[in-house]
Amino acid sequence: MSERLVPGDTAPAFTLPDADGKPVSLADHRGRKVIVYFYSAALTPGCTKQACDFTDNLDVLAAAGYDVIGVSPDKPEKLAKFREQESLKVTLAADPDKSVLTAYGAFGEKTMYGKTVTGVIRSTFVVDEDGKVEQAFYNVKATGHVAKLIRDLNVPAAG
Repeated sequence: MSERLVPGDTAPAFTLPDADGKPVSLADHRGRKVIVYFYSAALTPGCTKQACDFTDNLDVLAAAGYDVIGVSPDKPEKLAKFREQESLKVTLAADPDKSVLTAYGAFGEKTMYGKTVTGVIRSTFVVDEDGKVEQAFYNVKATGHVAKLIRDLNVPAAG
């Protein structure tokens, strides 16, 4: 079981392929705040809801200085299909070997339907302009999480 990150930790650096196979790196976002969220699988109901919520709020988050990167163990081809099918605008990154998921403590034992299983722990991290973890949320709900995050970050509503 990997250690969980806490505010003040340095966010683990990563470079992963996006839905088009192009590299996405946390370092590319230096100087901006980044919301990195981890989800278990593209094209599943909960993960689709969460990705659509991030897409729907991307302009509001961007205006407040936040970039958004979604990471899952899917391959880039599946992420491309997910993006096209759901008209997603968030950057989706592929972590098939789960090394980044593990580095963030977002892969490990969790309880699902009363059973202990090993898998992706739905998690969201807010990384500041200097690459430090500002907030770490583990075991978040797919539905309503983005709205709660916007409230927690005091992001002004669109208008």
